[in-house]
Amino acid sequence: MRPHFAEYLATFVDVVRAGSFSGAARRRAVTPSAIVRQIDALERDLGVALFIRSTRALTLTDAGQRLCERALRHLDELADTHAEVAAFDGSVSGTLRIACFPTFGKRYVLPVVAALQTEHPALHVDLDLTERLADPVAERLDAVIRMGALADSTLIATRLAPLTRLLVASPAYLSREGTPSSAADLSSHRLLDKLHGADLLGWRDVLGCPAGHAGNGTVAFRSDDFEALRAAAEAGLGIAILSSWVVGPDVRAGKLMRLGLGGEPWNDASSGIYLLRALQQPSAKVRAFAEALRASIGSPPSWEP
Repeated sequence: MRPHFAEYLATFVDVVRAGSFSGAARRRAVTPSAIVRQIDALERDLGVALFIRSTRALTLTDAGQRLCERALRHLDELADTHAEVAAFDGSVSGTLRIACFPTFGKRYVLPVVAALQTEHPALHVDLDLTERLADPVAERLDAVIRMGALADSTLIATRLAPLTRLLVASPAYLSREGTPSSAADLSSHRLLDKLHGADLLGWRDVLGCPAGHAGNGTVAFRSDDFEALRAAAEAGLGIAILSSWVVGPDVRAGKLMRLGLGGEPWNDASSGIYLLRALQQPSAKVRAFAEALRASIGSPPSWEP
């Protein structure tokens, strides 16, 4: 077996996850030709083809599929062992892999990891900005930030902050269309909603059924981006329901007005912003990141209006 077999195996898994040699090359910060050479060497070492290669796509062979299944378990075990052993070392180093919402990551995570890397030059960060439910186990992530009510899970959760949703509109919109005094009044207003997913913003909690249904307001604008929804609300396009970490500073600055209809019953259910990890014993880099993020957010959170 070649001395670089483990490295080539990790490269093979990256190619499978990325779906291409170029995608794996970007992930590893090398050239696509370097990735191809490693895969060629792995196939020669094993004596079988792992991919069916074409100009359009890569497809795993049966041998490649079996290797992928075994390789994922092997690499995960190696990563877990490395993290558990490294946790006994106080040094903050290695690669910290995080996944979270794009807007939250840009606003609140980036400043924290930038400060950590200044303090700990041996620390490297992979930040996956995504709205999907990233899996720390399957994707070999050190930490995932999720929001809302937590489902039953074997993951270890650290609560970073409460999750508060605000019903907001611009002063200009309310001056033009009037200020609703109850949820029933929203039936005559223009509403802003998420483009993809089933009621991701929680309009059902405010209206009694998802936005866009007859008699419950007109959805005038949809977007898959929180910043775009915040900007649309500020531009006077309608009423939005967004988390305080998105619009709290704008309410405080007077750019948006908070509509506390009926005492905001949609905030009665317990929900929060959580840092999730797979390992019982966090590594030094995960501990440092979690502590720095909690300190940066503050208690109560700095974004609360």
